[in-house]
Amino acid sequence: MTDSSPQRSLGTQPVRWHGDRLELLDQRLLPTEEHWITAQGASAVAQCITDMVVRGAPAIGISAAYGVALAARHAGGSENWQAEVKKAIDELAQSRPTAVNLFWALQRMEKVFRDCSALDEAVERLAAEAVLIHREDIAANLAMADHALEVMNPQQAIGVLTHCNTGALATGGYGTALGVIRRLHERNLLEKVYADETRPWLQGSRLTAWELSRDEIPVTLNADGAAAAILASGKVRWVVVGADRITANGDVANKIGTYSLAVLARYHGVGFMVVAPSSTVDMELPEGAQIPIEEREGKEVREIRGIPLAPTGVDVFNPVFDVTPANLIDAIVTEKGAVRKPDAAGMKALFA
Repeated sequence: MTDSSPQRSLGTQPVRWHGDRLELLDQRLLPTEEHWITAQGASAVAQCITDMVVRGAPAIGISAAYGVALAARHAGGSENWQAEVKKAIDELAQSRPTAVNLFWALQRMEKVFRDCSALDEAVERLAAEAVLIHREDIAANLAMADHALEVMNPQQAIGVLTHCNTGALATGGYGTALGVIRRLHERNLLEKVYADETRPWLQGSRLTAWELSRDEIPVTLNADGAAAAILASGKVRWVVVGADRITANGDVANKIGTYSLAVLARYHGVGFMVVAPSSTVDMELPEGAQIPIEEREGKEVREIRGIPLAPTGVDVFNPVFDVTPANLIDAIVTEKGAVRKPDAAGMKALFA
């Protein structure tokens, strides 16, 4: 499918590279404040990833790659520059446990690093590799949108429901699942987007609704608990989500609440599509039960920006992700193409 769109916006990109520093849009403060944090070293980048200044699997990988480039730049004058860069890679690897893009990007950077015999060479080559990773992500998002529309094959404008934020803010630009929504909008094939609020960090209300409204894409925000009623209404043809890790059999780890949507979509006869770059696919992991699921502190559920929502000290279950079994997914779409009704054989055919 070729793209005949006369104009295209890549959206608000969350990462700005300036050669000697990295600027990250503080997504914790959106939509009320647009504040950029300057990171001049790998430790600062790692802290931003841990604190969710930057989030979204592709954006995390891109940021980590730039973090390695900064480590080399600031190792100047040190006789142990190789040890400093390796230490930075290890520190960045500890910042978030679930998103495989982080480790994929760091492995690429480490491979380049190992081929460098001098610090000046490492500074130049690592920066170039990070920029390449960033550019490749944008190109992948554009390709994914084309593949997704081939699977959807909409004959008229359709309604879509999405979860969390998978747009330009979560990637190098354009977006994964929101990239598909952008493409539908560009081609006048989008009736409306329903955006789950996505508790407890509210990425749907704070980020997705902000991003779509900013780009004049029709969006309706809904509480997570309203998704079933929306799907039952017949107003949605596809649920489109992203992923933080996809295993060899097609199981998908994504933002908590995704599994519930997949069950609801199957019951109501609504298509369920996962859109993510091939760097999110972990063919070394056989199935979703083996994915490490990050759990965060209970304070994130008990309060919002210091406002109490629950009794102080009440026990909280706060997993960041859940795992959707492959048999509930209609299609997994990457820049390499789509796997329909994913299983181990289909995944192997496209990604092995």
